[in-house]
Amino acid sequence: MDELHGYYLEDLEVGMTASVTKIITDADVVQFAELSGDNNPVHLNDDYAKTTPFKARVVHGMFSAALISAVLGTRLPGPGAIYIDQRLRFKAPVFIGDAVVASAEVQEIDLRRRRVKLKTVCTVDGKVVAEGYATNMVDSRPV
Repeated sequence: MDELHGYYLEDLEVGMTASVTKIITDADVVQFAELSGDNNPVHLNDDYAKTTPFKARVVHGMFSAALISAVLGTRLPGPGAIYIDQRLRFKAPVFIGDAVVASAEVQEIDLRRRRVKLKTVCTVDGKVVAEGYATNMVDSRPV
C-alpha cells in the first residue's frame, strides 16, 4: 500500500483490520454542523441539550460514519477504493471529549465483482456506539 493507492483486491484477506481514533472537540461538532447543515440544538445548544434524555450535547451520529469513511479511505482498503454501501446502526451517544475508535474488518471478498464487505464498528471506551457493514469496490492489481 502506498499513499496514492491502498490495498489491491489480491492483497486483502478475511480478518484484516484497521482503525482510526479521533477525540471529538466542540469545534469538530460546530464544523460538522456547518458542513452538513444539521444544526439540531441537541448538537449545538448546551441549555437545550440539558433538557434531553442525554443531559448534554451529543455528537452527530453521522460524524461516526465519517470516521468509518476515514478508515476505509485511508487505511483499509485505503486510497483508490470506492465506498459503495453502508449499513449502520447507532447504539449509544457520543459526547464532546469522547475518543471514538472507528474500525473496519474484512469479512468477505468477492473477486469476480471486485467487492469487499467489511464489518464497521465505532467504540468509545470499549463500548459500541455504532456498528454495521460497508461494501467497497477495490481495484485488482495491474498486470
